[in-house]
Amino acid sequence: MQGSARRIVTGLIFFATTIIVAVLGYIWFGWSPLEAIYMVVITIFGVGYGEVKPLETPFQRVFTMFVILAGTTSAVYIVGGFIQMITEGEIHRALDTQRKQRTIANLCDHAIICGFDRMGQVLARQLDEAKYPFAIVDRHGDRVNRAESLGYLVRCGDPTDERLLEELGIYKAKVLATVLPEDADNVFITLTARELNPNLTILARGELPSTERKLRLAGADRTVLPLTISAVQMSKLIAQPTTIDFLNRSDERSYLNDLLANVDVKMDELSIPEESPAIGKTIMEIEVRGKGAFIVIALRRADGRLISHPHPSQVLVGGDALIVLGHCEEIPEFARQYDLKCQQLFYRRRYDRSG
Repeated sequence: MQGSARRIVTGLIFFATTIIVAVLGYIWFGWSPLEAIYMVVITIFGVGYGEVKPLETPFQRVFTMFVILAGTTSAVYIVGGFIQMITEGEIHRALDTQRKQRTIANLCDHAIICGFDRMGQVLARQLDEAKYPFAIVDRHGDRVNRAESLGYLVRCGDPTDERLLEELGIYKAKVLATVLPEDADNVFITLTARELNPNLTILARGELPSTERKLRLAGADRTVLPLTISAVQMSKLIAQPTTIDFLNRSDERSYLNDLLANVDVKMDELSIPEESPAIGKTIMEIEVRGKGAFIVIALRRADGRLISHPHPSQVLVGGDALIVLGHCEEIPEFARQYDLKCQQLFYRRRYDRSG
């Protein structure tokens, strides 16, 4: 591509030089600037109109022939550069696609990642750092382009397509990880992959606890529920005597939220204003109305007291704040419905230790 670009620039410089020299030459012959420009245009582009003025001397005729040759040659040179640029681009893309296909075809005992959203990106990065061979399939072009920019082997298409899984070498693969955000897709991919390769180790992501059983029945060897795993880890932290210290330390909360964000989970604080519909509701009612979008891990009362692992029957009052763990996109939506103020924990000031 650089060679073709240099060729175009060289051609343009030569073409511009030819025009300038030709115009100055005809002016030197005694023609007006407009006559000279007109003569150069009809000469170089071969329009075929008659000469502006008769070319009386042999030098004028030789000069005109030089203008024709130089102008036509530089124009053809420029066009050739553009054609070369287009051809090189197409050839490079074709060769790159062919190379990737050969590389994927030569994979053995590799991993197939179905889905390249945030969780798939983290998984791919970890496998890449571990030098473990893998290939990715995703239906979204922007994610495919991102994977390609990172140098990963990737195919654009529907991960539920059986033919596409075969092209990714599922018969020779060792592991398949389906990490799509839709549980139905993960169940279908698990079922298809298990049928194609009974010896394949299948890891499947599930959003709802009820999906775990379906994934197991479909043939998944391991199931991963990001929200449940994060909740268990958080509950262990909360159950420790240093819970309040942990929640008060902004650096710890920030680091934890960075980790949780990799699996589309975050820890937020939902402040309850005086006019919120959540007033008078119990924690259990709030979690039920959230439809699995989050779990309440702590309650900060209006007087500043922090209650870790609050009882589900706790009734909320104005000024309270719920510390929740849940999906990144669904928590703000729930907060808008109930007029709650949503704020990530590590942006808050330190809690009062009193009480």
